[in-house]
This record gives sequence, C-alpha cells and structure tokens, in this order.
Amino acid sequence: MDEVRPQPSGPGRTGPRFGVVGVGSLGFHHTRIARDLPDARLSGFHDADSARARHVAAELGVASFDSLAALLDEVDAVVIATPTTTHEEVAVAALERGIHVFIEKPIAPGLDAADRILDSAARSGALVQVGHVERFNGAIVAARPYLDRPLFIESHRLAPFTERGTDVAVVLDLMIHDVDLVGSLVGEEVESFEATGAPVLTPSVDIANARIRYRGGAVANLTASRVSVDRLRKIRIFQRSGYLSLNLADGTGEFLRLRGELPALDPGKDMGPSGSFPLATNLLDLVERIPLRSAGAEPLRLEQESFRDAIMGRVAPAVSGEEAREALAVALSIEDRIMSHVADSRSQ
Repeated sequence: MDEVRPQPSGPGRTGPRFGVVGVGSLGFHHTRIARDLPDARLSGFHDADSARARHVAAELGVASFDSLAALLDEVDAVVIATPTTTHEEVAVAALERGIHVFIEKPIAPGLDAADRILDSAARSGALVQVGHVERFNGAIVAARPYLDRPLFIESHRLAPFTERGTDVAVVLDLMIHDVDLVGSLVGEEVESFEATGAPVLTPSVDIANARIRYRGGAVANLTASRVSVDRLRKIRIFQRSGYLSLNLADGTGEFLRLRGELPALDPGKDMGPSGSFPLATNLLDLVERIPLRSAGAEPLRLEQESFRDAIMGRVAPAVSGEEAREALAVALSIEDRIMSHVADSRSQ
C-alpha cells in the first residue's frame, strides 16, 4: 500500500470500514466523502490504473490497495464506481465475502448480471444499495412534501458529448436516472411505453425520448441526450393541486399551487364579456408561488450517509437492488425499442 496520511481520530471515526473500487471522476468524490464520513472509517481504495491510484492517494491522503482482494480483506462495505461492464465481477466478489455493496447506477449492464448480483446478496445476507443519486437532489427533497399523485411528468437531461459513459447507451448512462426518479415519484408500475431515438456519435443510442404510462394513469415524457451543446437537468411535475418546476442542476425550483377556493375557477360563475373568468387576469391570480431550494447538503454525501445507515440497521436501503433492477429492466426495454426502430428505418 502507498503511504497514507493519518485518518482523523476521536469521536465519529468508529463504525463500518469502507472501501472504494474505482477512483475515476465519480469514484474520486466517493473516496473524498468516505474519508470524512462520520460513524465510518475509510480503509482505502483500489483502482486498476496504477498511475491514477498514486495520484488520488497523494491528493486525498488515503491508502491505495494494489488488488481488489487486498482491499476486500480490510473492509465491511465497498462503493463500486467502476465501469458498468465490471459491476457484476466486483460486486459478486465482495458479496461472496459478506461485504455490503453500494453500486453506482446502473446496477449492471443487463438483467442476467443484475440477477446474479442479487442472488449473491441473498446467499450472503449482505446489503445492496444502488446509486440513483437524483433521489437525494435538493430540489427533489424540497418538493416531496408537496407531491400529490402526479398526473404528468416531463424531464430533460441533456449533456455535451464526452467519452465517459459511452460503454453503454444514453438510456443506461443518463435516462435511467429519470426512469428511477419518476418511478419513485409516481409509485406505480409501468404499464406501457413508446420510445424513439438515434445513435449520433457512437454505435449505441446517443439521444432518446420515452413516453411512459403507469398503472395509476400517470404519464411521463423523458428526454435524454449526450450530444447537446448545453447542459440541462430539469423536471416538471403536474398534479391536480398545482405544478412543480425543478432545476436538478442547482437544486432549486418552485411550486405553483392553486389558491384554494377560487370563484374564477367555478364553472357555475358567470364569465366576463370577453369570455374569460373576471377574476383570472393571469396565472398568478390563480396560484401562489412557493420557492423550493436545496438545504445545501451534497447529494452524494447524503447518499453515502444513507448507505452507512442502512448497513448499521438504522434505515432500509434508499434504492434497493430490486428497485434498481426494475429501473434497469425499463431502461433496457426502452433501448431495445429505440434500436428496433433505428434498424427498421435503415432497412427501408
């Protein structure tokens, strides 16, 4: 192992021993957070890229293990932030030792791999939590008290092209965030969906749109792109009591809520000479605007804290392996539908 800067000592440095596997851009931040996480201890990390490992060990002052097996000898739980194609290999190796795993989304590249991970967890009794971090977004946390049976949800998740994440289609790289998030907001199973999209810069789907209908009648329209000029992460939620507009990029939003009993909305009232309700001069006559803002906590930190608390038996996993498998199943079905459409279009 590389030389390591001493960990903070004193109260708060007890609890499960954490490790991180993969210290790319996201794994670096997981390591930074785990290093300072109260009620937990960071043993160190492993990354297959030795040069990257040396750099991160020096920058964060944490131990770098030369092999996955060596890291697993020293931990009770691991955060897996490796490429999706390696999730099964790393997770099963940990679970077979009874080590709890946090797996960055998606849980696996396919359902068979996801099932093998879940089977390993069931045999060992170890916990699986999956990193659908948008559930911890400050705007979503602030909006949850106002949710009341959403009827229509529209999301846009757009990003410029980078090589990161191109080992999978944009549906598994980006859209799956919203597949999971909207599913958790609606709380119903998917009944049917339509999807379209196209490969643009890679052999797989780079831009995608899906319209999903849920059993309770709610409908969601999801758009994801990794070939956009600008970044955009927004979601709008429409329900009978009003409308939520949330900016997931900065954790802000607003709730436009109906102002109770409004004469202007009573169909029994006489309308003005212009055919409009006399009291409704504009939208703000009908609604009150409630600002929504993040409490300031880093979503990734909240997510890791929830994993620690689940390990310690304080809470259930925020996103269980089974929930993540369901999101994966929906995302893969959307991807298959799009690729079938692309193949049909090319054959004409």
